[in-house]
Amino acid sequence: MELHDELYERIVSICSQGDDLVNSFEFENAIKTYLKALDLVPEPKQNWEASTWIYTALGDTCYMNKDYDASKDFLFNAINCPDGIENPFIMLRLGETLYELGDVNKAKEYILRAYILEGYSIFENEEDKYFDVIKSEI
Repeated sequence: MELHDELYERIVSICSQGDDLVNSFEFENAIKTYLKALDLVPEPKQNWEASTWIYTALGDTCYMNKDYDASKDFLFNAINCPDGIENPFIMLRLGETLYELGDVNKAKEYILRAYILEGYSIFENEEDKYFDVIKSEI
């Protein structure tokens, strides 16, 4: 579903502020900013495309902040939003998060999904340990 233009523009503007904070390594403030954007999305949140990228931004930022439990929760929410299950970045970041939480078997599942959707190129900026999880599967 699509949001009204005015609301959509407000959400995009707030998320852009969050992106700027991430680029400045101000992860806690970025998370707070993304949550403000998410608050503007009507219920049920999982029905809106905007929620897909807001939850993804939250999960990614929490991952960078090494808050893997929160990252996992946000990324599982992203999967349940429009096109989330088909997004290779969400699959990869969720797999990496699960890996960091010590759930290597579940991590393998999501990392493999990312590889199937995007190919090896998705690993170009990632640590080798994540690709190593699926090497024997491909």
